[in-house]
Amino acid sequence: MNTPENSRAPRAKREKPEPAAITQDQVLRVFADNPTKVLAYRQLSRRLGVTTKGQREEIFAHIKVLRKNGLITLLQNDEYRLADADAVAAALMPSSAKKSTKKGDSPIAPPRNRSVQAEFGQDPIVHRRRSAGFDYVDGDDRPERAPSNTVIGTVDLATPNFAFVVPEGTGEHDDIRVFTDQLKFALQGDVVRVRLRSGSRDGRPMGDVVEVLKRVRPEIVGRIQIQGTLGFVKPDNRKVYFDVFVPPHLLHESRNGDKVLVRINEFPEDSSRQPVGEVIRNFGAAGGNEAEINAIMAEFGLPFEFPSEVEEESEGISEVIAEDEIARRRDFRNITTFTIDPADAKDFDDALSIQKLENGHWEIGVHIADVTHYVRPGTELEREGKHRATSVYLVDRVIPMLPERLSNGLCSLRPHEDKLTFSAVFELDENGKLYESWFGKTIIHSDRRFSYEEAQERIESKEGDYTEEINLMNGIAHKLCALRFKQGAITFETQEVKFRLDENGKPLGVYVKERKDAHKMIEEFMLLANRKVAEFVFNLKKTKPRFTMVYRTHDAPEPERLQTFALFAQKFGYKLKLENPKKISTELNNLSSEVMGKPEQNVLQGLAIRTMSKAIYTTEPLGHFGLAFDHYSHFTSPIRRYPDMMAHRLLEHYLLGGKNVAVEPVEEECKHSSAREKLAANAERASIKFKQVEFMADEIGNVFKGVVSGLTERGMYIEIEENKCEGMVRISDIPGDEYELDKDNYRIVGRRNKRIIQFGDEMMVVVKSANLLDRTIDFELVDDRPDHVKKREADERKQRGSEPRGYRDHSGGKGGSKGGHKGGKRR
Repeated sequence: MNTPENSRAPRAKREKPEPAAITQDQVLRVFADNPTKVLAYRQLSRRLGVTTKGQREEIFAHIKVLRKNGLITLLQNDEYRLADADAVAAALMPSSAKKSTKKGDSPIAPPRNRSVQAEFGQDPIVHRRRSAGFDYVDGDDRPERAPSNTVIGTVDLATPNFAFVVPEGTGEHDDIRVFTDQLKFALQGDVVRVRLRSGSRDGRPMGDVVEVLKRVRPEIVGRIQIQGTLGFVKPDNRKVYFDVFVPPHLLHESRNGDKVLVRINEFPEDSSRQPVGEVIRNFGAAGGNEAEINAIMAEFGLPFEFPSEVEEESEGISEVIAEDEIARRRDFRNITTFTIDPADAKDFDDALSIQKLENGHWEIGVHIADVTHYVRPGTELEREGKHRATSVYLVDRVIPMLPERLSNGLCSLRPHEDKLTFSAVFELDENGKLYESWFGKTIIHSDRRFSYEEAQERIESKEGDYTEEINLMNGIAHKLCALRFKQGAITFETQEVKFRLDENGKPLGVYVKERKDAHKMIEEFMLLANRKVAEFVFNLKKTKPRFTMVYRTHDAPEPERLQTFALFAQKFGYKLKLENPKKISTELNNLSSEVMGKPEQNVLQGLAIRTMSKAIYTTEPLGHFGLAFDHYSHFTSPIRRYPDMMAHRLLEHYLLGGKNVAVEPVEEECKHSSAREKLAANAERASIKFKQVEFMADEIGNVFKGVVSGLTERGMYIEIEENKCEGMVRISDIPGDEYELDKDNYRIVGRRNKRIIQFGDEMMVVVKSANLLDRTIDFELVDDRPDHVKKREADERKQRGSEPRGYRDHSGGKGGSKGGHKGGKRR
């Protein structure tokens, strides 16, 4: 009983009960109750009523155990899903050996061969969308749409997480985003039927593949990992979103770590399983020069040799030029003629001749190897050349379009030999004014074979044989070039990386190829020939439909992309006035002049080039924006480009009075050639990247100066100035502060010191590592701070890294945005 005296006495504090411990069964029950749901750590916490740090740590511990036992699967970041024991077991066996699960088997069982899955990621890997409402895995619970709501298109893989399906036809649908777990294992270029979803992502429609109509190339290149008797191939192509299981009897003596080509024989219906394949080519231990270059060839579907029937056909062609063939041609054998090519070239497909006319003008002939005289329609040579469509120039080898018998022999314009050519002959004065053009079949006899270096010596020293002719032509070329730029041609140029290799293909040096007057002189006369051939055919018929021709076209850049580039350039203090479409080339050329020699030059010029549309082959005379030509074709390299052969045949046909050629088959060949050209460029870039990594592997610990060439949430890319090798400095490794990506302003910013790092900034870096298997280079920034400061920071980073994920304090700054701009660079 309270009294006045004790009523004010302090009451005893009520003891708060300790929160109940979170058990492993509780965590597992949440997943079991939601078997098709993807659950993140925060969702688990809310469902389990977590309120304390101790409970959070318990959840992390339970998740770790459940993952180790194969009861749940990590998808990405901190998102998990209940494992499907049946799917895991099925993924490890071919269909012929699959057995139905017996009644009474546990629905949850740990998968086998965890070390293999640790190598290739948790199995099965299912890429998930982070937004609510898209947590379907197998699609069983997805609302059905009408079967008519489907679109047929071609798969274009974008990332390991999603692809775009480009619909057939034009204008009916935008590209459709499809997440990779709904692709039915479709690969690049496959034709699929897509069911559209309601809603969109980033303004693009979304859908799911309901049927793969055509698998273009079910082959994948990668490194094989073998455990016991089972194999898994991890693709080299980072956009390929699944690994391939190889059963024992289809390994064909492959060893762990070999680089192989695997053909997929079985695509499962369930996206949680793995395709089953067979090793069809083994390139040897991954990382070796031959293994990696051959793997690049296989990855891009490049041929390793010519079919025997093609070689036999080429060997059967006579070297003798018949007298009646010479009689049908204009004879240039007594006119000064020479070739100018790279020092190591073997296929000389163009030559220049020069003679002075009685009226004081100059006749300059552009003579091109008459390949179509030897490669006839309907032959095996023709079929193979059409299929290859282009020669491919990898770092240490050439994959020719035509056999060596033709490319380096019959068709190569070697000195001191009579050669059959198809020529464009021009009457010019010394100011570059064009008076007359002539096109037709010819025969030449080259007097001299120059390398570019030898021709450049004559331009610079004014000494040596044929000095007068070379300098005269160089002067005319300068006038032609100036006229092109006056008419609106773009001055941006890509820099070509070259390598010095030893006899085993190992890179001894990397350098940027310098384009001098000798290169530019040849280029100007080739441009003149290509342009005038296109104009000639276009003007043969004044009314539509015009005569069918193969054009090389280049559209003006899209306004939206130009505006994006202008905003980017503005961050560096450059203002582009893009209101007048006729002045776009002038603005871009002015920018090119302004950035010359500055740290941001390569970044801005490279991005400007990528802002441009891609040049393609087509029968539509749409003009060439970059060159400022109304009509342009490819006529000057038939040894290495099939479209040039097409142009030769069409021009000859019309010169002989032939009627108009049907446009449809020519357009199809143009599309094929454009696709093969793109594939060849990608293969060439892959070989360059591999050689750059191989070169930098011997530079570990060395210091280089570079510039920031790309930014992502993970890190910043640095391009070394002297050799153009590009590598990454991880954001977590930048000393002195914690940095975040400011995507909108193309920069990263320190949380405390507010230091800003942006595109074009110069950096001194140390080569940390070079991974030949992944073709990646890692850098560290040069850190000149005292050792005790660096040690303290390293200890702090280590401490932060040991904290459990999910409750790290991010209050000190705004989190970086996803999808950081990388300046169009690729790793």
